[in-house]
Amino acid sequence: MRRRNFLAALPIAGASPFTSPPNIALFIADDHGLLDTPVYGSRVVRTPTLDRLAASGMVFENAFAGSPTCVPSRAILTSGLMSVRNGVEANHTQMKPDVRTLPSYLASLGYRVAHFGKSHFQPAANYKEWEAVPSEIRRKGLWSDLDTAAVDGWLAEHGSKDKRPLCLVIGCHSPHVYWEEAAGYDPNSAELPPTFVDTPETRAWRARYYTDVTKMDQQLGEVYNSVFRRTSGNTLFIYISDNGAQWPFAKWSLYDAGIRLPMVAVWPGVVRAGSRSRAMVSFADILPTLIELAGGKAPGGLDGRSFAGVLRGNRTSHRTHVFATHSGDGTMNVYPIRAVRDARFKYILNLHPEFKYTTHIDSGIDLDGKAYWDSWVHRAQTDRAAAAIVQRYHLRPREELYDTQNDPHETQNLAGRPQHRGRLIAMRRQVEGWMRQQGDQGRVFNQPRLLSSEP
Repeated sequence: MRRRNFLAALPIAGASPFTSPPNIALFIADDHGLLDTPVYGSRVVRTPTLDRLAASGMVFENAFAGSPTCVPSRAILTSGLMSVRNGVEANHTQMKPDVRTLPSYLASLGYRVAHFGKSHFQPAANYKEWEAVPSEIRRKGLWSDLDTAAVDGWLAEHGSKDKRPLCLVIGCHSPHVYWEEAAGYDPNSAELPPTFVDTPETRAWRARYYTDVTKMDQQLGEVYNSVFRRTSGNTLFIYISDNGAQWPFAKWSLYDAGIRLPMVAVWPGVVRAGSRSRAMVSFADILPTLIELAGGKAPGGLDGRSFAGVLRGNRTSHRTHVFATHSGDGTMNVYPIRAVRDARFKYILNLHPEFKYTTHIDSGIDLDGKAYWDSWVHRAQTDRAAAAIVQRYHLRPREELYDTQNDPHETQNLAGRPQHRGRLIAMRRQVEGWMRQQGDQGRVFNQPRLLSSEP
């Protein structure tokens, strides 16, 4: 109750009432899709904490990851550099040793920097300036949980002996697979995008995914409460997901379901409560933004640039377009893709359309998605619509162009339509020029599966 009264007493927004840099808490969910919360339109998924954050802060409607895969996405976020430049192109590859990251910048500005929960920041040598606090409850395989009590205990100890401002990076495992058995969700009420094949198996696993989203939201609430209970009112709390959910046409793809992600920022007294921003931001922009808010100046040469003015309410726009890349994820997912997205249109360049697009979903085990994917393949034997979806998943043309305003699920490829030829050429040149600027050679990692290969 005391915390709620304190927040209500703060100024609404605008010029910061604070004279010192804020504490910063960055909560990163794992594989949470944009639409899978009421904050972005879901009528089914229950995320009361995210609802609370949205009512208390700013919802970003156009936040984009630079990569749809865990380690590359987080490397972009912490380095302010896109994948080729920071070295983390394919999943679980290594950052270049000379790349400076978030903990180094913030520690040099007087912050105590700590990391909790799931990491996927590698190698450790690039993050030596932060305290890696043991706070992950390991279970079996990919199943683990964030230990929120460890976060609260560390914060309590910090407050009693250290007056430095804090930068906290909290990694939640959910809703990354493994998904627990469904609890409180009816598979018949599942929301299925038009890119899905509607089978009982799909709905059953959708309910399991929703269960894990709600679990993530509960852990978010516990951390959020701890942060504002244990720190001063001058605290910026940001919620994001690293990439889209592990569903077909989402994670491991450059469709919006893979790279357009939830992001909510709460900063009582500075960020206007209950606001929404259509400003287009890239995950590469997060580092320079935090450096500016911490009282520093971001170095030249970063791919990102600060959107602090959007948070403070001084600006309503930021970027005109964002870029994104995908290269691969081990031997199952070898499919280099590049894309550019503006406020309305998305251009995708599939560098090797002769490769067969596969992921852990169709090539892995039941827990990865094969349990429902096999039902898609079975349905495709007798259902033309299902067959078209399965074929589209595996077989990609060299170029794709989508009107995301009129076709938000990106199902109608406009690349071959004469009326869009000028836009196609312009966006193709935009991607090609950006690749040259980045030094991007379209590198292929591991052995690809060709279209003629057996499934």
